[in-house]
Amino acid sequence: MKFVLLADNDSAIPQIAKWYSDEWGYIGEGRSTKELELKLRDYLNHDKPPLIILALDNNKLMAAAQLRYHEMDIYPERVHWLGGVYVASEYRGKGIARALVSAIIDKAKKLGINSINLQTEDFTGGLYTPLGWQPVEQVTYHGIKVQVMEKSL
Repeated sequence: MKFVLLADNDSAIPQIAKWYSDEWGYIGEGRSTKELELKLRDYLNHDKPPLIILALDNNKLMAAAQLRYHEMDIYPERVHWLGGVYVASEYRGKGIARALVSAIIDKAKKLGINSINLQTEDFTGGLYTPLGWQPVEQVTYHGIKVQVMEKSL
């Protein structure tokens, strides 16, 4: 498995947009595959957020995760966010999400970022609690109950 930036493999945009639309399209407007393809073009960065790291195996796309700005507008003071962590169904349960989150953290550190936030619908913190993420609070955001978490880097 290797990690690459979306900026170096933009041919992955249609697949990522489909994953995100299929997984989170119910959340609201702007989540169709075509709309997401356009939005993902903003993530074609190397040295600043927003960016996406991809997990590949023999050049086959397995997973993606985002480092982005101000995901939740109710927290203007929380600048950097982990989001869009998605592993293709055939690769789940193999530690890929954990490795991908670690790759995002490593990239954030290189960019001088001191903390990252996330939101999850899993109130236990899921895979994030064992990785050192701390709960901040549970809120309802855009009609969905989520656990907000933070990790100091």
